[in-house]
Amino acid sequence: MPLTTSRLSSRVTSQVSSCESFVPLTSKPASRRPTGRPTTTATSVAGQDIICAISESRGVSSTVGLAFVNLATAEVVLCQICDSQIYEKTVIKIGVFEPNEILFMNTAKESKLCYILQENLPDTMFTYLDRKFWSDKTGHELLDRLAFRDEVDSLKVILDTNYFAGCCFAASLKYVEMELEQAFVSHSLRIKFAPSEGSMTIDLSTVVSLELIQNLQNSKSPDNLYGLLNETLTPMGARLLRANILQPSTERNKLTARYNAVEDLSTKEDMFVSVREALKGFIDADRTLTSIILVPTKQTVQYIEQSVNNVIMLKTFVSSIKKVYQALGAAQSDLLLEIREVCSPTKHRSLERLMEETLNENVTYQSKPLDLRNQRTYCVKAGVNSLLDVARQTYKEASADATELVERLTETHNIPLDLRYDTPRQYYICIQTDRNEILPEVFINVYRKKNKIECQTLDLVKLNQKITDAHNEVISMSDQTIQDLLREVCTVIAELFRVSEAISMLDMLAAFAQLATTYDYIRPELTSTLAIKAGRHPIREQIHSSKFIPNDAYATPQTRFQIITGCNMSGKSTYIRSLALMTVMAQIGCFVPAQYASFPIVHQLFARVAASDELDANVSTFAAEMREMAFILRNLQPRGMIIVDELGRGTSTTDGLAIAVALAEALLASNALVWFATHFHDLGRILSERTGVINLHLAANITEDASKMTMLYQIAEGPVPDRRYGLALAKLVDLPPAVLEVAEKVSKTLDNIALKRNCKSRTVVIAKKRRLLLSLREQLLIARKSTMDDESLRRWMIRLQEEFSKRMASLEEEVEIPDIDNESAALDLHPINPEQNPEDELLNVDSGQNYQSPTRKSTTAETITIESDSEDMTSNAESVVLV
Repeated sequence: MPLTTSRLSSRVTSQVSSCESFVPLTSKPASRRPTGRPTTTATSVAGQDIICAISESRGVSSTVGLAFVNLATAEVVLCQICDSQIYEKTVIKIGVFEPNEILFMNTAKESKLCYILQENLPDTMFTYLDRKFWSDKTGHELLDRLAFRDEVDSLKVILDTNYFAGCCFAASLKYVEMELEQAFVSHSLRIKFAPSEGSMTIDLSTVVSLELIQNLQNSKSPDNLYGLLNETLTPMGARLLRANILQPSTERNKLTARYNAVEDLSTKEDMFVSVREALKGFIDADRTLTSIILVPTKQTVQYIEQSVNNVIMLKTFVSSIKKVYQALGAAQSDLLLEIREVCSPTKHRSLERLMEETLNENVTYQSKPLDLRNQRTYCVKAGVNSLLDVARQTYKEASADATELVERLTETHNIPLDLRYDTPRQYYICIQTDRNEILPEVFINVYRKKNKIECQTLDLVKLNQKITDAHNEVISMSDQTIQDLLREVCTVIAELFRVSEAISMLDMLAAFAQLATTYDYIRPELTSTLAIKAGRHPIREQIHSSKFIPNDAYATPQTRFQIITGCNMSGKSTYIRSLALMTVMAQIGCFVPAQYASFPIVHQLFARVAASDELDANVSTFAAEMREMAFILRNLQPRGMIIVDELGRGTSTTDGLAIAVALAEALLASNALVWFATHFHDLGRILSERTGVINLHLAANITEDASKMTMLYQIAEGPVPDRRYGLALAKLVDLPPAVLEVAEKVSKTLDNIALKRNCKSRTVVIAKKRRLLLSLREQLLIARKSTMDDESLRRWMIRLQEEFSKRMASLEEEVEIPDIDNESAALDLHPINPEQNPEDELLNVDSGQNYQSPTRKSTTAETITIESDSEDMTSNAESVVLV
């Protein structure tokens, strides 16, 4: 499912606007899964082959069961979701796994769920099976037979309480066995239940817009979050990283354990280097173990050959585990110690001894075709089977005869001949020549290439057949020994899969440590406040040759809705995107690009940043915006995070502002964290008195004659000071002076009209009082959890009381005067420290570390200006910062 458009999630909202008018698509016929498939995102990006079975309950409140079977890694993930009538959670979950094929009941061909999935997943194959495949009883029987022995009981409890997930489990595995003619070995299958809670929800449109997995301009470019973070050295680690980016964790203990592990690795250079060295060249353990336990119902010569290859790769895998164990010798974090314990050699010693008794000591996995065939031939130790030794001697002699034949031909015809090998032709002769010379008749099957000739002789073809027969004889005789060994391996396959999972986690953590040391990332803290000092956009700072200008950010319940204005190209989009990307990084256990960072646990992430027509869906920019915003509003929860960029610009100014205000009010009422970038300056003025709203802007310097504009890319307090920056930018592109003069005159007239209308009323004063009281409450709650000593806290409380009284009195005395842009921001109340350096004692609620809010050099949304004659304060204006 290629992630090339933002319509995937936004279209969900519009599919079922009216259940009465719902018309299903024409159903696709049920068919057997084809042998060859076109490359999709699931195969090209994740490198996996996944089948998904779906079942849903009847009734108003839909419960959807899902089972994902990964045939590449022998893993089954079960889900049961209580979804809405538009199935947004189901679509997102399927989008995360990106299955190649989805299984439905025949009776569900024309269901609403099937219709929505077909519309949102156009590149996925849909197959319809008889309802008998979805059997809860069969699911329990398969669980008893296939699950790891020590996990059967706990999984039974899960299936007992998740009926639909159990039915899907049965359908998916029965389809694999009956239609694909493959079966898993008993007690060898990894089965996991993924509850809907425990991970951040990121809809598919947000995945695309934030470039989490794929670059918007170039799908093959590594300039995306996954490409940046993918410093992994193993295929398992890369898959785990991708899964975490799409489903960041919301479990505080899990994230803290990862932070500790990354810090442990990044601060111990010797251990870090040893771990990275041990992970280099690690084979894809998941695929190897899956090849061992997933066997065809009808065995062929090719399967027997592959079994030998699997044993060789298994030996390489087991021998590499010890290196990881030794590399983690200095580990101190709990997670690294747990990984080291899983990789302990004592747990795999019996398997190593068994392979030593069966396999040749020097056998290792080879990639070249001839080396691989030789390894298969000499895999089993000599003396285990006398007939096997005879067959191997025949193979050896026939191979030597091929070499001697080419040497004789070289002497006879006085032509330099080179003996080569590939799998289709086996042995052939290569002649390096630039001339189109005529070869003797003894050479057949001649292929002329640019600077060489490839050919064979009749005797060489006969020898190839003799070698092939001898090789097949060796493989057949080795099969019994190999199968005996594989049966022993299957008894400990659960432990081997756990080792593979531990290696993948270690690889991902080591990649995070590599990033932290290379790009100067810092460890984030998990608090109730989003506070970032000198944060950077992780992707943009790697792309731009010039130094990236960092920015601060601060958000609490009282500053949860932040309106960002600024000139075109001033960096608004980059700023809000960087906050979202750093939040994702923090919730996968990675360090972040900043000097200091603390994050609340975010359970939902939405981004409305696309700004283009969807021509394939016949949808305009404005219609696409409204679809995405409708989807966000229907699914938004208080612990969510939303970034909105330039909403409403696809329609008229009046309608766009009206809709932007209405949507902003709805987002504000949700209590989620919102960053709203816009060119509608009236939006900030209208909402300025709402509790939780602050105005910020990206600064720019414009000369008086508007002949030069310099972008500072720095976040600052209040709305943008010069509302006519558009006129200034227009002057730089040499528009006719008469046009600019008229535009400036109209702009000033409209501003004067707006100022006359914006007088203060009693309602506005009441709103400011309410906001002042709420701010006071927030400061008192923070002070209660601070670490200040009693005397400092007493003096701080006195100052807080005086400042509050002063500001409340000023509100009582206000009369109706024109509004001032920065006035509402000046009413934010913040803690005042009686010490000479106020930042030294104001401590973070959870971390105990100092934090400076945005743009200390100027003024910020979290700074107030006070005057004091006290000896503890300077006589000039002092910036007091909320920590």
